[in-house]
Amino acid sequence: MHALFSAFAPIWVLTGIGYAVGRGGLLGEQAEAVLGRFVFHVAMPAALFTMVSGASPDVFGHPSMVAFAASTAVAAGAGYVLVRRVFGRGRADAAIGAMSSGHVNSANLGIPVAVQVLGDASFVAQVILFQVLVLSPVVLTLVESGTEGADGADGAHGRRPGGGVRRLLTMPLRNPIILASLLGVAVSATGLRLPAAVTHPCDVLGAAAVPTALITLGLSLHRGPGGGGRARRERAETAVVVAVKTLGQPLAALLVAGPLLHLADHQLLAVVLCAALPTAQNSFIYAREYGLDTGLARDAIVASTLVSMVTLSVAAWALGP
Repeated sequence: MHALFSAFAPIWVLTGIGYAVGRGGLLGEQAEAVLGRFVFHVAMPAALFTMVSGASPDVFGHPSMVAFAASTAVAAGAGYVLVRRVFGRGRADAAIGAMSSGHVNSANLGIPVAVQVLGDASFVAQVILFQVLVLSPVVLTLVESGTEGADGADGAHGRRPGGGVRRLLTMPLRNPIILASLLGVAVSATGLRLPAAVTHPCDVLGAAAVPTALITLGLSLHRGPGGGGRARRERAETAVVVAVKTLGQPLAALLVAGPLLHLADHQLLAVVLCAALPTAQNSFIYAREYGLDTGLARDAIVASTLVSMVTLSVAAWALGP
């Protein structure tokens, strides 16, 4: 338990710093927007390019990865349907709901948890690649198609409505997250060894992605949701998404990895632990960048991080050696 608290500590500290900064108005009214765009357009693409270019994406066929991918599909699919059909959200907001339900905090939380509980983080690296190369492009495609012709993201960033097919086809060239990932895949596939003059600046910028995203998340917390029935509905929506993320996804992973694929005990533990990780801050950054409602992603990140301290402990105790 002490190891898990140590892994969670940076998340709470940096989010709390962001909240304090936002509460005190230290960085001004535009701080959240500016830092969010820095993460989306600069720091996160640099981190993804460095990570993908140095890894091999040929690990997706491993049974452990199949089990995790299946749990992600179940959780993200359930989140999308529930947010869209039950709570009446549009396609773009439902895509953020899907990401909040199935995109795990694999980097800054998954790695220390895996090292402490499993002894190594090799499977977490595969999870990161899967989320970067498969899950994020799917979610961003849904977000792009859902914001086509709408105000918000298009209006805020000067995009012209219309030309939906053209926009979707050219999205990899316009979206820095997908573009950086594709460039990383190209470098990895060709076996090209980049000079330090290229990789070192990417490493430095990439290291700023997670802490800046957490500061940005904290900045948004000093603006609470509104009152009345809408607030109750939002709380119910958050509760459903958090339940899917912290209970539904690890249970789906357990079912697929155990009775269906009969994985070895250490593989089963790795899959379930990764599936039980809380929502990553990427969903908040994506929602903010596209001018969507950030409340669901923000609240799901905070609540799932709290709940996952219990579910991760239970998983480690029940499935561990």
